[in-house]
Amino acid sequence: MTTHSLGLKEEEQALAYQAKKILISKFEILNNIKMTKTQNSKQFDLEERTFRFAKKTRDFIKKIDKTTTNIEYLKQLTRSSSSVGANYIEANESFSKKDFCLRVKISRKEAKETRYWLELLEVNSYLENERKLLLQEVTELMKIFGAIIEKSK
Repeated sequence: MTTHSLGLKEEEQALAYQAKKILISKFEILNNIKMTKTQNSKQFDLEERTFRFAKKTRDFIKKIDKTTTNIEYLKQLTRSSSSVGANYIEANESFSKKDFCLRVKISRKEAKETRYWLELLEVNSYLENERKLLLQEVTELMKIFGAIIEKSK
């Protein structure tokens, strides 16, 4: 082999190495974009989930007997169940990590309050299963918010 052909091989290897680095960089960029999209879709999935929860709670409230005791509980339940999602949306629009954590903590607090009012309600036996499903959902939301808070520290 001549020195000229060695120079070409080294140059080819250098170009191959650079091309490999470029491909890896492109892969990393695409992977980061996919991860960001996944994180953003999870963010909006939780917004959607809290919205559906508020609507389901509203529909449940319409079915409850309006006894003297229940009327006050229902007012509180309406406020707290809709505040869960509203505060989470505010968290996603926050200006700082500290503000984000505060809003998520408020969402979790509102979820706990919602659970409290759901448990206090006097419901007919035919609505008990629906209440249990709402209690299960609000408990899951509390755990999700708790996990978000822990990961944000």
